[in-house]
Amino acid sequence: MPTAPPETPVAAAPSRLRAVVRALRPYQWTKNLLVFLPLVMAHRLTEAALLGEAALAFVALSLCASGTYVVNDVLDREWDRRHPQKRHRPFAAGTLSAAVGLALAPALVAAGFALALLTLPLPFAGVMAVYLGVTLAYSLRLKRVPALDVVLLGGLYTLRVLGGGAATGIPVSEWLLAFSLFTFLGLALLKRYAELRLMETDPRAHDNGRGYAVEDVAMLRAIGPATGIMALLVLALYITNPEVTALYDHPERLWLVAPLLFYWTMHLWLTAHRRAMPDDPLLYAVKDPVSYLVGALAAGVLVLASV
Repeated sequence: MPTAPPETPVAAAPSRLRAVVRALRPYQWTKNLLVFLPLVMAHRLTEAALLGEAALAFVALSLCASGTYVVNDVLDREWDRRHPQKRHRPFAAGTLSAAVGLALAPALVAAGFALALLTLPLPFAGVMAVYLGVTLAYSLRLKRVPALDVVLLGGLYTLRVLGGGAATGIPVSEWLLAFSLFTFLGLALLKRYAELRLMETDPRAHDNGRGYAVEDVAMLRAIGPATGIMALLVLALYITNPEVTALYDHPERLWLVAPLLFYWTMHLWLTAHRRAMPDDPLLYAVKDPVSYLVGALAAGVLVLASV
């Protein structure tokens, strides 16, 4: 393991504040928008009380998540220094010291749980506790166990959906749960595949501390898209279920979502295959015009099926 560079001198207050904000990874909070998914699928997004509860869940989960990101970056600062993008993270670059991170992380987690316990139903705090435990186990050890790491990543995405249901009291259906599991497991596999594709051409990233080797690219390429297609199968079974008529006047129109989802899945995999996906797939999608277009079309189909 290479010798860590010396810590940089203490920065001015504005620079340190910017570094602290960067360490929170606010761009990662977009993943926590999944807490709104149960409201969307139950057609109750316009109910102000439920929307407020989901918003509080979003803030509480984002604070907790930022605490775990700080822990992860402090632990990974040696690995990150050898990564072409991650080397600019505050702890890897030496902008913030590990001591600052070890003080900041518990404060963020405590703030998140305080907000959850004071404003939301107790089951949501339980979901957050599971999220915290799994995330810390992932950061400390399990992210270096191939295959198990992607299962945990997919599970953490799905926990966000369950958290939205717990915060609002809206049950998460078996259909949404199964669809989420396969979708997010596919995205977790895509994340690892994209990292390996970049490792093939950048020798600085050949040892990323994740337990994968470039020889694993072919296996991930075979399994990943198939996992995404499993989400399509769940969607097809959902559309043909008689219970769908309770939510949609024209459920047969939902079939239009299937080709959109297939196109989006293949679009992301082709992007990663061409080494053009430097970010987490969901974060890449947030900046991807094609993803916005597919999302808008899918939302239009849902409206069309409801009228």
